[in-house]
Parts: sequence; structure tokens; C-alpha cells
Amino acid sequence: MLELRGLKKSFGQLEVLKGIDLQVDKGDVVAILGRSGSGKTTLLRCLNFLEKSDAGTLSFDGESFDMARIGKKDIARLRAKTAFVFQNYNLFLNKTALQNVTEGLVIARKMPKDRAVEIGRRMLERVGLSDRESYYPSQLSGGQQQRVAIARALATDPEIIYFDEPTSALDPELTGEVLSVMRSLAEEGRTMLVVTHEMGFARHVSNRVIFMEEGEIVEAGDSRSVFEQPRQERTRVFLRNVYQHLETNEAPSPEG
Repeated sequence: MLELRGLKKSFGQLEVLKGIDLQVDKGDVVAILGRSGSGKTTLLRCLNFLEKSDAGTLSFDGESFDMARIGKKDIARLRAKTAFVFQNYNLFLNKTALQNVTEGLVIARKMPKDRAVEIGRRMLERVGLSDRESYYPSQLSGGQQQRVAIARALATDPEIIYFDEPTSALDPELTGEVLSVMRSLAEEGRTMLVVTHEMGFARHVSNRVIFMEEGEIVEAGDSRSVFEQPRQERTRVFLRNVYQHLETNEAPSPEG
């Protein structure tokens, strides 16, 4: 479905991604783990062309693209097949929950408004917010705002959804409602790439795990193997530190 080869990205003299290779099959739920600054978010942003890559080849649905030279039309075509859920929601503050979901359908996809509203209401119901369609973001909790953002992503029926730390901006008591929606999406067979520090989600919901450090993929494999029998010492150290945080009731440091 998606194959990435040799992705590189630098910011000035700082080499953030050092030649990333990645393959995602239809129905995969891939959890991307790593310390802050390891390049996880940059990887997602390059995949969705929110950042311009310095090098790399992306194959998607049988087509291949030079990520450093791809044109605007091809970017638009690829984005039409994907969706991106940001850690800080990125909702329009002056629009209701329903309007936030339908805006892209009406403006970008030129969908008739009544059809967009029908889809928008169905997606809000899908994330448990059918009774909040007329609420503005300021009237919603952080968890509810993130669920609106997920409904907006689902409204375009994407082939793959990128999640950039979707719970990192939430209070702990609100995290569960977002993870519950994501778990149900995984059960439906949705293809997702998730940058996360939620170890429970990574271990029990994702079917594959990638551990990144210093701009490289250090380890990749099925979730059970990576968590129970990591091959690389750097992975073992990372997981050991995470578990120590959990045992002392300290949240792991937010990742970027």
C-alpha cells in the first residue's frame, strides 16, 4: 500500500531523518515510538508533505514519487487519499463541530452541502459526539475536540490516517475516550500510522511497532516481539525507562 525508501530531511545543519525505509500494508496499525527529537513527527509530516523532503521515494497504491521533486498536483492527489490528525486538534475556533467536519468536504472537495452535512453527522456519531454538532471548540473538552478532529479525518474516507501524538495535549482522564475511538478504528481495519507515547495502545492495539532514535529506525517488528523480545539494546533501554516512569506514576516525557 505504502512504501518509503531513503527518506532524508535536514533543517539547516541538523540531519533529522537519515534515510528512512518503511512499508505499510493495508490494515496495518503502526505505532511509532522514540524519545523526543528522534524524528517521529518529522517522518509523518514528510509523508503528508507538510514538510519538504530532501530525498526519498514514496510508492503509494502502485505509483512512485520522488519526494524531493514531487509537484503540487501529485501532492494534492496523495493528500486526497490520506488524513492527518494533529496533537493540538487544529480546529476552526469560529466554526461548530459539524462545520469543522464538513468544511473540507465543501470547500476542498466541492461536495454539495447537504451531502457533506449527512457525512459530517454520521462521522460525529461514529466518534460519540452526535449531541455536540452545534458546539464550538471552546465549548468542548480537549478529548471532545480531538474526537471532532478524528471525525473530520474520517469524513474524507482516507486510505491511511496519520496520527501525530493525538493524546499528548490531553489530561490523563480525557486520553481514554480518544484511545477508545482509535481502538475501534483499528478493529474496523483502518490503516493508521500513530506517533504515540501511549505504551498500552502501542502494545495491544497496533500490530507493528517502529522504534526511532536520532533520525533512524532502530527496530521494527510485530508489536509483541518488539515489546517482549526487543533485539536492539537501545530499544531495551527505551522500554525499560518507560516502564520505570509508569511504575513511579510519572508520565513519559512528551515526544516530538
